[in-house]
Amino acid sequence: MSAPSTPTEMHREKRAVALNSVLAAVVITGSKLAAGVVSGSLGVLSEALNSVMDLVMTIMTFLSVRVSDRPADADHQYGHGKFENLSAFIETGLLLLTCAWITWEAVQRLFFHPVRVKLSLWVVLVLLLSIGIDLWRSRALQRVAQKYGSQALEADALHFRTDIWQVAVVLFGLGLVWLGERFEIQWLQRADPVAALVVAGLIVYVSWRLARQTLDALLDASPPGIRIRILQEVANVEGVLEVDRVRIRRGGNRYFADLSVAEARNLTFQKSEQVALAVTAAVQRVLPDADVVVHPVPRASGHENLFDRIRAVAARNNLTVHDVSVQDLGGRLHVEQHLELDETLSLKQAHDLVTQIEAEIQHDVREISSILTHIESEPATIETGDPAASDPELERRMKRIVAEFPEVLDLHEFAVKRVGGRTYVSCHCTFADDLPLARVHDISTALEIRFKQDAKELFKVLIHPEPQTDNRR
Repeated sequence: MSAPSTPTEMHREKRAVALNSVLAAVVITGSKLAAGVVSGSLGVLSEALNSVMDLVMTIMTFLSVRVSDRPADADHQYGHGKFENLSAFIETGLLLLTCAWITWEAVQRLFFHPVRVKLSLWVVLVLLLSIGIDLWRSRALQRVAQKYGSQALEADALHFRTDIWQVAVVLFGLGLVWLGERFEIQWLQRADPVAALVVAGLIVYVSWRLARQTLDALLDASPPGIRIRILQEVANVEGVLEVDRVRIRRGGNRYFADLSVAEARNLTFQKSEQVALAVTAAVQRVLPDADVVVHPVPRASGHENLFDRIRAVAARNNLTVHDVSVQDLGGRLHVEQHLELDETLSLKQAHDLVTQIEAEIQHDVREISSILTHIESEPATIETGDPAASDPELERRMKRIVAEFPEVLDLHEFAVKRVGGRTYVSCHCTFADDLPLARVHDISTALEIRFKQDAKELFKVLIHPEPQTDNRR
């Protein structure tokens, strides 16, 4: 199914081909009815009745196409595409009614009330014209149906392709009747109702095919093989641990896919969204323009370490832990961590929350024997203070301390702030590019401690480490 250039173009083309089919059905139906009444042929009458049903169905198709192209609204969140499927289903019922009448009349003529068929050239011409028109409109309908995935138009195209064979059978039956009259072969007079029975059989075949397609669509059956292809595509998406569920339904010319995929529970919300977008793209490679809903399910991956499992418990409670350290004390694991909590909480509320988190961690990570949590207040207000100011004497003292650490190559952008009556110091320190991050952290922590020891007035020290190559730019 190729994608339409614009929705307006799709709507216009679908309606135009449906309307042309209605006009063609009017011409064919009138011609066949006249030919059937004049000739008395059951084969021609059955074709005429079939064309009446076709006319009703083409009108229904035209109306269903108009309705199905409406956008989704508050009462029809999945759009109006099911109207096409419903139209095709009703068409199936009408075809079966036609088949029942033809069968009844054929049995009556074969065994109870024979009818003499009046042959004429213009009856044959009407049937040949019908074949030509059906061939033209079936091709036009099939082209648009495949282009836009319209089941209603596809159903009409299938009808008219089958009508060609039905008319051919009727012509064959009339030919046998003519031969029977010419050579006085009485049993060939029965060829007309027999041809009508063959037409009825073809109608049953068409109805069965339509019934299967429309019932599958109305009952939300998944197209054969589509689910397996989607599973294969989604399984290759980076970040997807497992595909838990895939549900597919069709409404008119559009598919809707609903998936639940397992993702690592330590993914950030932004990363989870990126995975969902990649899953959507994978589904649309199988079903272009499908409406896809992805439900991410957090799950422990096989690559989690003990630290990941601890952080996962905090993340599950929408909290953040940092500075997590684990010590093996005589074969027993002891955890120390810093937990950030809302600064507006009371100590009792904060302590109760920490107790809950610690209990959950020990339940999920059973190898941990004990946990000690340092509670930190997570700022929720913007503090006012004085802009950064220079303090040459304080900066000189800090540089003297930095000289005690040979790994620190440089100290620059030294700044002093006064906030809430407290003194804050920040600076940038340059380190070698290949110095391990753990060592950088240890040195930065040691510097902060030494700064506060030397300058008791300092409330907080923030050190920003930089690689040597970055500092040379």
